[in-house]
Amino acid sequence: MVTYRPPPDEASPQKGMREADQPIVAEMSDVSPVADPEPLPGDVSPHRLRRGLLRLGGLVAIAVVVVTLAPGLGELRSRFAHARPAWIVIGCAFEVLSVLAYVPAFRAVFCTRMSWATSYKIGVAEEGAGSLFPLGGAGSLALGVWALRRGGMPADEIARKTIAFFLLTSAVPVGMLLLLGAGLATGVLPGGGGLLITVLPAVVAAGAIAATLTVRRLARGTEARIRRQGEGSRWVRLAPWLSATSDGIDEALHQLRRGNPLLLMGLVGFLAFDQLAFWASFRAVGASPELAIIWMAYLIGQLGNWLPVPGGIGGTELGLVGALVLYGVPALTATAAVLLYRVIELWIPAVLGIGAFVQLRLLLRRETEAIRLCNPGDTIEIVGFGPATIDRSGVKSTASAIRTPRLS
Repeated sequence: MVTYRPPPDEASPQKGMREADQPIVAEMSDVSPVADPEPLPGDVSPHRLRRGLLRLGGLVAIAVVVVTLAPGLGELRSRFAHARPAWIVIGCAFEVLSVLAYVPAFRAVFCTRMSWATSYKIGVAEEGAGSLFPLGGAGSLALGVWALRRGGMPADEIARKTIAFFLLTSAVPVGMLLLLGAGLATGVLPGGGGLLITVLPAVVAAGAIAATLTVRRLARGTEARIRRQGEGSRWVRLAPWLSATSDGIDEALHQLRRGNPLLLMGLVGFLAFDQLAFWASFRAVGASPELAIIWMAYLIGQLGNWLPVPGGIGGTELGLVGALVLYGVPALTATAAVLLYRVIELWIPAVLGIGAFVQLRLLLRRETEAIRLCNPGDTIEIVGFGPATIDRSGVKSTASAIRTPRLS
């Protein structure tokens, strides 16, 4: 029987009770072990979130000052002054739906045992961190990893699921880029454009899919050769990484083959609602380019989100405006719509994410208290683990949580 104890700084004995009598959470034999519960990862500490929020606010404030006071931007200021409030509200609503759509996708890949409320807190907190941290929130994946570690998932499986989730969230935009490029090039979709800006994105998207499948085979073959050479190989340290890469691609393909409706709706909704928020931003500033053009420029321009600045600020705006101009949208219209969209895209997830993060911290405190005070037959939820039922047997008080060997 493997015990699951509160962290040392939270596990002081209750008054009048010996430490040996304290309730602990244990998992019965023949199931996967549960790791010791740990505090939230440092990558998403309250200090870092506050600093990221202040940094984001400062950058937005600078942009507002520049647009308001800089000479030569009178037409841009006029666009914002006459923006349509109803469409701004619609854009915000689409962005909220995009954030919410992330939750079922996150839950389907990482841990189906968690309640929807807990999945919301972790998933939306991740989304908020994506607006506040550099590299499009790559550091925010620490929350998903942390949840799996708390549930006792082995490190190699955590790596596999993290890579799979990254690939799944990338698969929808890559697939859409392929379809939109082909549709614009053949004239099936309105919007036109030269072959270079329609066929090339489609070819790149098809190449990305082929490259991913090739990497899978190469990683597996290279790992096998390294392991055959034994511990003496100078490349032996690459073996776990290569294994995680190939296994992660396999996991992503497995998830797609299963066709889990919640996963598919989450992945598509996460992207589509964000694109609709972008479209609503054009309507708000009095413009209405073809939807296919807006979505194509969105997919290309979002590559700027990978620049190492919070939320991709700067790179994403330039990428989106540049892509829109290439597709024939006037520069002034593109700039006004992109700036409005980026305020919505960054602040809606940030505000919702901060709220979810606060809720998550409160949940952890209640969880620790529930473990201390639980009674026989009580059922509590362990974050990253799922429901656990209290069962007092022997000398110590335990909570038995029977489950399958895998979290999903």
